[in-house]
Amino acid sequence: MGIDKVKAYFKQYEMEDQIMEFDTSSATVALAAEAIGCAADKIAKTLAFKKDKGCVLVVAAGEARVDNRKFKETFMTKAKMLTPEEVLHFTGHEVGGVCPFAIEHEAVEVYIDVSLKAYDKVYPACGSSDSAIELTIDELHTFGKALDFVDVCK
Repeated sequence: MGIDKVKAYFKQYEMEDQIMEFDTSSATVALAAEAIGCAADKIAKTLAFKKDKGCVLVVAAGEARVDNRKFKETFMTKAKMLTPEEVLHFTGHEVGGVCPFAIEHEAVEVYIDVSLKAYDKVYPACGSSDSAIELTIDELHTFGKALDFVDVCK
């Protein structure tokens, strides 16, 4: 299960106890914001797109939307989301709990959208539809093994 992989991943940084698990679903931005008690834009949603024979994960602010033109200019391909089966295959996490942590598939690239830079702390999921962790943008970049920051949202 994704949450167990993410807990094991954060254990190496002695941060597994910082993962929050909720009694209710946090599978959508609105549900996560409600469970945490924060603004929806502070939810760091992870979006999964097809690219060549792999995928690109873009971690963006909760209410940000991908700008198709910017995405194509940045990644040289159309913004085509993965199916739930492909998401699980590439990330090891099911839709609703997708995050950039504990990714083992070598064909996955992680990027952080600049929409998150407006916040000191953000809340990405942790591999399940009822979890999150509070991180700074630098921590998200480091622990998510992001390749770079991108500007693909509006």
